Amino acid sequence: MKSANQNTAVVIIDIINTFDFPGGDELLKNTKKILPDLLKLRDNAKKNDIPIIYVNDHYGIWQSDFTKVGEYCRNEKNKEIIDQMMPDADDYFLIKPKHSGFYGTALESLLNELGVNHIIFAGIAGDICVLFTANDAHMREYDISVPKNCTASNEQQQNDRALKLMEDKLSASTNPI
Repeated sequence: MKSANQNTAVVIIDIINTFDFPGGDELLKNTKKILPDLLKLRDNAKKNDIPIIYVNDHYGIWQSDFTKVGEYCRNEKNKEIIDQMMPDADDYFLIKPKHSGFYGTALESLLNELGVNHIIFAGIAGDICVLFTANDAHMREYDISVPKNCTASNEQQQNDRALKLMEDKLSASTNPI
């Protein structure tokens, strides 16, 4: 199944999240700041028939899908994010076991099936899972964009450092949407 804009896909990383870990409150606060831009990125992709692929941690629920992961993660502090960012029926979703969205997943096969050569990465944490996934995409020779207003980390300085690294070493565009 090819989209009208068949060379690009949006990959949203770990946005369905418990935020229940050391530094989670800071990451939650910073994620809420980028939520309007994440929604704008997602809505723009849908309007332009760009596939949206959610790649998310499984939280130890190995026999899960996004509904189960969303139910597991949803709580009072994050429900605003989860309620707005849950995948739609026409979105793709993959469960990842580690930091990179490519490691142990079908992401590369899906991107090949969709004819994608340009990936727009968004999500959390910018200095860990987004960075590691972008690095793996670069090693697979994908063109990469990581809009700086669509990623967040526990600390802004760490996020900025990761974005600079992706610009300098992965040739990623970090222009905001």
